[in-house]
Amino acid sequence: MARLLRRLAETRTNSSLLLKTLHSSSSSALLSSSSTTLAAFDENLVRILSSEIAYFSDHNPPYKPMSRFKLYTIQDRPGQQWIRLKSTSYNPGEEIKIDATMFDGAANPNPNPGLSLYKKVEAYESGPRLHISLVVEVLRAGSAFGFVCSAWPDLLAVENAFPLSLSHNGPTGMPYMGRNFKKIEEEAKVAVREYLENRGVDDDMANFLHDYMMNKDKIELIRWLKNIESYVKK
Repeated sequence: MARLLRRLAETRTNSSLLLKTLHSSSSSALLSSSSTTLAAFDENLVRILSSEIAYFSDHNPPYKPMSRFKLYTIQDRPGQQWIRLKSTSYNPGEEIKIDATMFDGAANPNPNPGLSLYKKVEAYESGPRLHISLVVEVLRAGSAFGFVCSAWPDLLAVENAFPLSLSHNGPTGMPYMGRNFKKIEEEAKVAVREYLENRGVDDDMANFLHDYMMNKDKIELIRWLKNIESYVKK
């Protein structure tokens, strides 16, 4: 992306210089030359976009997105910044729906104090830890329970747990979110984590989602570049 922005900036600067030169010409010459200049700018932009598409497609290209994770099917949502995982295979009569964002935040490295010096240095050198938000809904027998979770590269943390009211169209309204999960009793925390882990919502899922979203980020960038290229070519 940085490469593309630099190249577009250079093109824009060159185009601006040409337009300033044209401004000092006669009106008729200006209109004719301006059209030529804009056409040249479009051609240059298309060339840059094509080059960037080829670069991202050929160097470390994205792979075909996976359609399953454990007992979950994955709905990729092309062109959008989130995906959905669904499963009815964990418990009879139970449906689990998970909406996961693409990367929506980051935190500075915070290595465990018990790690070796080498591991701590490695953690700091790896850069910020990217964050993914998850909303988990477990529906069963006319009732539903919701969870808001944070997925870090190696950890899934529960932020809130709350009951959901249902209508014929699914969960509606703004439920009471309850206390901050970090402030509830330890026994309750363990019970909630085990409840989610028994449904595959765990550290392995967090790790999988980070790999999945890294790949989706590449796919969406290439899609975005192609959309711009197609527009400019019209």
